[in-house]
Order: sequence, then C-alpha cells, then structure tokens
Amino acid sequence: MPRQIPNFEPTARGEDAESHGRIGQRRILNDERSWGVVSIALHWLVALSVFGLFGLGFWMTGLDYYHAWYIRAPDIHKSVGVILFGVLLFRLAWRLFNTNPKSLPTHADWEKKLAHAVHRLLYLLLFAIVISGYLISTADGHAIEVFGWTVLPAYPLGIEKQADIAGTIHWYLALTLMSIVGLHAAGALKHHIIDRDETLKRMLHTRSTN
Repeated sequence: MPRQIPNFEPTARGEDAESHGRIGQRRILNDERSWGVVSIALHWLVALSVFGLFGLGFWMTGLDYYHAWYIRAPDIHKSVGVILFGVLLFRLAWRLFNTNPKSLPTHADWEKKLAHAVHRLLYLLLFAIVISGYLISTADGHAIEVFGWTVLPAYPLGIEKQADIAGTIHWYLALTLMSIVGLHAAGALKHHIIDRDETLKRMLHTRSTN
C-alpha cells in the first residue's frame, strides 16, 4: 500500500497563526469592545495602591515617636507614592495613545458625561496628592529614598511652613479622593447589579460577552 503523505495547508495554518496573533494582541491592547490586560492591570494596581496608601497614611498619623513603625511607615508611604507617580504617568500615556472601549448602549448620556468627569477628577486628584506628598517630604531639603533602590532629589521651594501647608492640602485631597472613589465604585455596582450590563465585567477580563 502506498504511503500516504499528510496534506499540509500552509495558507490555513498561516491564517490560524495570524488570527491567534490578533487575539493575543487584543488581550494586551484595548479595543472598541473591551479593555486589554495592561489597562486592567494598571487600573487595579492603582486602586490597590491608593487604598493601601490611604490606610497606611491614616494609621501612621497616630504613631508616637517610640513606636517601631514611626520611621518605617512614612518611608514605605513615600516610596510607594513615588512609584505610584511613575505608574500614573505610564497609565495616562497608555490611555492617551491607545484605543479605549466605546460606551455601552445601556449607558445614558448623563452617565457617560459623569463617568468622563469622574475619571478626569480622579487623575487630577491623584497627581495633586502625590505632588503635595512630595512637598511634605522634601520641605526640609532631604531627598526621598525609594526602598533603597534610588533617590528622588529635593527641590526646596522656600515656602514658609511648607510641610504644614502641603500636609493639610494632602489630607483633604486624600479625603476627597476616597469620596470620589466611593462614587466611582457605586456607579460600577449600579451597572452590574441594577443595569446588568458589562461595565464592571470589562474591567475584570479582556473579553466582552456582548
């Protein structure tokens, strides 16, 4: 019996590989239907950092001079804050130079406008909080050491009572941020529980089920 040679179809295999490449790319990048892996990871990384920094900051304000974490807690707070600033810059650039998913048909016009306003306000507050934190930490002219990896130099502005002023601004901005985050979370839950749409799910996985 003659030996049968398998019939390979390069064209079909090439199409499969190309399709697989597009799928892989879509999982990394955003498209008009869903957020990509990078955007989702950045979103939750920033969210966890914000909650962690707020909790740590609130807790460490009550430490006395003899507490074991009196120096360590602020050092961690400052180091994470510096890293967060870099992550925010990258996230903003990624959002500006990437495709963003379109609003869902279930979203009312007022919800779209409110969502855009809240996102812009969140970015503004985050950058303002990080900058005010930098002004607190460098008011005495000392640089910020980031986990012993690198040093962020200080640029004293010569403002009288700079640490106190920046500290007050930092605190109230943080409270405002957490309030806006609560509004943001309530909106996501409203879409998920009441509207039963894909708003929250799109930020949990890379594929929309619509």
